[in-house]
Amino acid sequence: MQQTTWRGSEVGHLVERAERLLHGEHRMVLGIAGAPASGKSTLAELVLGALDAAHPGKVVGVGMDAFHIGHRILEQRGQVGVKGAPHTFDVTGYVALLRRIRMEKEAIYAPEFHRDIEDSLAHTVQIGPEVRLVVTEGNYLLLPRDPWRHVRPLLDEGWFVFLDDEERQHRMLARHLSFGHSLADAERRTFGSDEVNARLVNAAQNFPDLWVTQLV
Repeated sequence: MQQTTWRGSEVGHLVERAERLLHGEHRMVLGIAGAPASGKSTLAELVLGALDAAHPGKVVGVGMDAFHIGHRILEQRGQVGVKGAPHTFDVTGYVALLRRIRMEKEAIYAPEFHRDIEDSLAHTVQIGPEVRLVVTEGNYLLLPRDPWRHVRPLLDEGWFVFLDDEERQHRMLARHLSFGHSLADAERRTFGSDEVNARLVNAAQNFPDLWVTQLV
């Protein structure tokens, strides 16, 4: 496993590494994992933006969050309070999509998660035949337990993003506040289910190719 650091928008070395995947024999998949609020989504967006500018139409992003089990179903199960935990995702569906991305040449349509409605919309991300690299990000891409362990073999590269606990918690609290939650509710979420999920992710990674420590 290789290690590197990342600060702010300084991602040139990571873009160069991801760019090599554009020249694979098949459509390639880069997975970026990390705890909630670790910066994995931001890193994915920066890499995607740089690659799309240099290679228009060749790169697409697909989020693991798009495979959240529907909010209505979680309400029926009484699991809304732990939404975001490993068992609140359609892992089988996510794995099936990754397999299609790697194996099929025709256009594929993926779902996309929208935080404003706390649900996903189907078939809103197009992965056309011209796409050579899909960047996917999420908490549990490198979790070495069933059924998540089936994700890792489908990643041509797996990166793990790590951020100091105190800064990660600060960012998560600010995120919840920005979504309109009260301070009490934001603290309950940040130091409750979010922290449980973060500790799980940080404790177990299924052989990342690259460990990225975010500097603040």
